Amino acid sequence: MTTSSTWVAMTTYPASSASDELLARVKTNLGALRTRVAASAPDPSAVRIVAVTKTFGLDVVAAAVSLGLFDVGENYLNELESKRAASDDRIRWHYLGAVQTNKIARLCRVADVLCGVSREKELEHIARCDATPGLYIQVDYTGAAERNGAMPSEVSALVARAGALDLDVRGLMTVAPANPQGARVAFRDTRHLVDDLGLDECSMGMSEDLEIACELGTTEIRVGRALFGERVVPGTLA
Repeated sequence: MTTSSTWVAMTTYPASSASDELLARVKTNLGALRTRVAASAPDPSAVRIVAVTKTFGLDVVAAAVSLGLFDVGENYLNELESKRAASDDRIRWHYLGAVQTNKIARLCRVADVLCGVSREKELEHIARCDATPGLYIQVDYTGAAERNGAMPSEVSALVARAGALDLDVRGLMTVAPANPQGARVAFRDTRHLVDDLGLDECSMGMSEDLEIACELGTTEIRVGRALFGERVVPGTLA
């Protein structure tokens, strides 16, 4: 986090907590994932992998850590809280879900990186917290009511407002449209916005579209199924 606040007390989560079969499977998948990145990114070493463990158990978190993946993403606040409390303290936790203002205080206590910020009201709530994580502003190119994110024309003002509130905006993130052509446009435009605003991070690309994202300059990809397999159907999670 960007403040001096201490982290939640945690115990180290040993690699042995993941089964040999799980470790072998994730290791194989990670190798295949890195091959895909190497084939598409101008500089593969510049692409960070965020292991998305939503709906998976702690054994999957342990497997990721044992294979050197210390950036871990969660979409549900309850899962993030419980997994952080029981996991390796070297993990950098990325919150990837929609940001709800009534849960921002809890999010700021457990997230090292808070993605999906898209409204000035959210920034103001974050600024009032004792601990303020690094922030990514989410950009939406679909215009769909159900899709989180700020319109591209709103991003510059949000970054400026965050700066005025002394918040650490590290970069932008986007979830691309499902079609390759739409993904290419969204990723290209997000990369241009990152460069124009002088930001460091450009978080774009998931299991299905990471090659396009790597080609167009992502600094991190958010990957779950390509590493761990099909997800467990989530229950009711906060």
